[in-house]
Parts: sequence; C-alpha cells; structure tokens
Amino acid sequence: MIVGAGAAGLMAAIHCAKTLASRGDRKDVVVVESTRDGGKKILISGGGRCNILPGELDETRFVTESSVNTMNKIVRSWPLHEQRRFFEEELGIPLRLEADSGKLFPASNRARDVRDALVGEARRLGVAFRFESAVVAVEPIDTASATGARWRVVIAGGDSIDASAVVLATGGLSVPNTGSDGAGLGIARSLGHRIQPTYAALTPLTDSRGRFASLAGVSLDVALEAPARRQKLRVVGGFLFTHRGFSGPAVLDVSHLAVRSISAPSAVPAESSASTESARKPQPIFAQWTPLDGDAWERELAPRRASVAGVMRAYLPARLADRLLELAEVPIDRSLAELRRDERLRLIDALTHFELPWTGHEGYRTAEVTGGGVALAEIDPRTMESRRCPGLFLCGEMLDAFGPIGGYNFLWAWATGRAAGAGAAISVDSGNGS
Repeated sequence: MIVGAGAAGLMAAIHCAKTLASRGDRKDVVVVESTRDGGKKILISGGGRCNILPGELDETRFVTESSVNTMNKIVRSWPLHEQRRFFEEELGIPLRLEADSGKLFPASNRARDVRDALVGEARRLGVAFRFESAVVAVEPIDTASATGARWRVVIAGGDSIDASAVVLATGGLSVPNTGSDGAGLGIARSLGHRIQPTYAALTPLTDSRGRFASLAGVSLDVALEAPARRQKLRVVGGFLFTHRGFSGPAVLDVSHLAVRSISAPSAVPAESSASTESARKPQPIFAQWTPLDGDAWERELAPRRASVAGVMRAYLPARLADRLLELAEVPIDRSLAELRRDERLRLIDALTHFELPWTGHEGYRTAEVTGGGVALAEIDPRTMESRRCPGLFLCGEMLDAFGPIGGYNFLWAWATGRAAGAGAAISVDSGNGS
C-alpha cells in the first residue's frame, strides 16, 4: 500500500508494481489518497507548467540536518540523466530545457500532462487507486496474518486495509490546501521515528512595516548573501517586491535561514504564517542589486556631468533606484560632480550590501517545501525502509532534505519514491498474498 498520490507516492506505486511484475509476483498495489485525484502539487508547480527536473545538478545545494553523506547517496541512487530518460522514453513526456533558467519542463508546458502520465502508467501496471480516503493511522499487526499482512492502514470513517508493506508518501506541511497536512509525519512519529524539527522552506519573506510596498511588482535579478552556520550562502536569481515583502527565486532559496532564525520549530507544527515580528535575532540577508561590485560602482559614480539618478537608472528599475537614493539620503537631482564622498559611500553600500528589511515570512501557506522531517538515519538509504519498523518505507517531502528552486525537490521525490516502491516490493516474500 502506498499512502499518498503526490510525486513521490506515484513514483513509488509505479516502481513497486514494476518490481513485483519483474519477479512474477501477483500482489496488489493500492494507492490511498486523501484528495479527489492526487498530484495537486505537481499541478500547481512551475506556475502550472511543472519544473520536472533541474537541467544540471549541484548536490551541495540540498539542505539537511541529517548526514550529508546519506543524503548524497539517496540523490545519486537515480542519476539525473536516468530520471530524464524515464520521463521522456518510458512515460513519453518530451522535456524542454528553458535556457534562461536552466530548468526542465514538459514540452507541452502542461503540468497536468505530467500528473496524468504518472497516474496512467501506474494504472497500466495494475495499480489500484482509492481517492478521497484519508489515512489516520498505520498500525503494526502483532502476528503476520495468513496472507502475510504486517500492517493495518486505518482510513477516516473507520475502514481499514491490511498490507504486507506500506510506503508513507504523504508529503510535509507546505501548501496545506493540496492535502499536505503533516499527517504522515505524525504517523511516523507515533511509530517511534525521530523527526527533525520542521519549518517552512522556500517561502516569501515579509516586512510588517511595508518599507518597500510602493515598489510592489518591481522585479530584477540580484545576488543575495546570508551568513550561515556552516558557510555563507550566496544565491543569484530573480527578486520580486510584493505588497507584503519580498519574493522570487533568490528570496525563496535563502528563506529557510530566515525562517529558522526567528522560529521555534516543532516536530509537527500547526499551520501558521509566522509573519509577525519575533524577539529572536533575525538572519541578516544582504542584496547586491546589480552585477557591479563596489569597485565598479566607485568608477560609475566618479565625478562628471551626468546625474546620479540617471546612472543608477541605467542599471536598476527607476523606482528602486529612486528609493535607494532616498534611503542613502542623496537628493534625486544630485549630479555626480556634486556628489560628496560620504554620499557616494552610502550609495555604494546600498547598491552592493543592502540589508533586506524583512521581519517575517509567509509560512506553510505558500512555502514550496517543508524543511526538517524524518531523520535520514531512521531509514536505509538504498531502499527507504524504516530501520525501526520493517516493512514500512518513507519517501519524498517527509524526509529531512530539500533543495532549491529549479526542479531539485521533484528530483528528490522521484528518487526516493522509486527506491521506496522497489524496496517495498522486494521486502515481501513472493509466496505471501497482498
């Protein structure tokens, strides 16, 4: 039984059924899903286009509080080129590399094509689906039944199904209206698994004081730097001013440091926006608004007849340039010839090392993934089988690892789902029933 029909769960179902078939095993594979048709996050990802995979993979960009070596073993278990081949050749979904972002999308630009192909392949392999069925508990059966069942999966309303192996693929807590409510994490915890504290990751940041609200809608490419515990994090990418604060890929990719600096995460927290200010010291995040560094701006702002505002607007959106002039206390009509040294230094600092005035974050409501989760030490990285509960497998966003924007988290879901599905199939003796 696969609990959850998201990215990891659908991949687990496909590879469980394929592995059983390759061994001549006639066991049933059943997917139980709380929503009406599953794959909700697939459908909304990439603005409805579904960024299936990154064009290139940088393992160092994954985040975990567990063993990095274990995480890397899992990532390498199904290499990027093999995952791409699966989608293109086995599922028949041509992929297109978006040159400016380095992301892989279906050539159709339709996320629904990805979800439907996964469900269709699972059905072709004989997988049965039970939708609108929320799992409330997974209980071990003390003595294996005559059919080989080791687990009882309890459905809301009192129904239950016995299974010889169970794959938990219920997701985390991000975007709860897609069905991710943390139930699987609660089940894993009740079965004795250690859960790394969870928190919203890849989520927009907010500014309760609205200091840049007038710039809402302005976007540009920036470099953001955040001093981190292990090493300084630097990301380059899109940045968007919003009515509530700051968003865009660059902001999302550093947001986990901000969230953790002001939050007191729990193992399975309640839904919260966490957008209020905190007494804890916030993580500083510094913006370099253009590719020009301090020396380059020193040359650009050297004394001559041009206006300061005109030079800045050549590199920045006009509204942002004017706001930075205001914050640096430089009159908007100042010429470069009139620019004092102290004004020039303040401007260069604002242009190359501007501390982002964030005070909170949007929380799980808009977070793309959940940070934390089941500690990787709790599973066998080859099969995703629980080290505490034989016959139980865990995969996807439930596990303590996530990557940046750009298909990394789908890659993780595909890899862990594949391993869990195949591992579940292999774990059951071929002589047992379903």
